[in-house]
Amino acid sequence: MSTIFGEKIRLIRKEEGLTQPEFAEITGISLNTIKNFEVKGREITSQNLLIITNHPRFQKYALWLMTDQVAPEAGQISPAVEQEGNRAAG
Repeated sequence: MSTIFGEKIRLIRKEEGLTQPEFAEITGISLNTIKNFEVKGREITSQNLLIITNHPRFQKYALWLMTDQVAPEAGQISPAVEQEGNRAAG
């Protein structure tokens, strides 16, 4: 039972080919906290949201993470797995 942000973080992590421990190591956010976002449905704190959106590897997802919008011309994209999931559901 993840939240919207928890699900989006999971999609970003999967798109980048990262396990939860790898994502935790890269971001400096504890593994337990990542699991809480993705699995237990805990809300993400503004501090952790800033850590993810400001990380050079994940900045390209910042607009999508916050607004569900993309701006490819500005380098802002969404995970491909998210797009495939929408096509399968629609």
